[in-house]
Amino acid sequence: MKNEKVACVEERKPLRLGIDVGSTTVKTVIIEPEENKVLYSRYERHHAEQGKTVQRLLTEIAEQFPNNTFRAAVCGSGGKPIAERIGAHYVQEVVANAAAVRALYPQARTAIELGGQDAKVLFFHYDEKERQLITSDMRMNGSCAGGTGAFIDQMAALLETDAPGLNELAKGATTIYPIAARCGVFAKTDIQPLINEGAR
Repeated sequence: MKNEKVACVEERKPLRLGIDVGSTTVKTVIIEPEENKVLYSRYERHHAEQGKTVQRLLTEIAEQFPNNTFRAAVCGSGGKPIAERIGAHYVQEVVANAAAVRALYPQARTAIELGGQDAKVLFFHYDEKERQLITSDMRMNGSCAGGTGAFIDQMAALLETDAPGLNELAKGATTIYPIAARCGVFAKTDIQPLINEGAR
């Protein structure tokens, strides 16, 4: 029954293919445009092999959707060279984020995007005259790992868990320990001695 549904949907062409090539992960999604329905999505760490990871995920897509054509767009910090290689449209990641928020969350006034190597804050306001959400400003952190996905990954590894595991650990916390907030490197050097001393 499930295969019959996929076969029926696969006759609708072309499908939309989105590829996000970030500093640490590659994300792919296929959307059926008439109902705006997600048919497939993958989120995978590329371990500094962006091209190979994209190639593997595109091969998987070709196998699962053999009779389809796609309208593809690529975004992300590593997306531009990939887009050029595969002949897809490139969308700068902040522009992609702003467009998604305007389309899906018109009530939003602030959006925070936490990437592997940087963090961005986008500000919006509703333009009464245009009757639409407008991106009014954008801020981005400097060249520092603090406050990014890479920093969260490092802290999770240090505490022998993963990102969702950090949330679970925080739920059971009974003590707040002072650690450096200005830099990921200093934060790590503050946390290691606490662990050695038996801090929970």
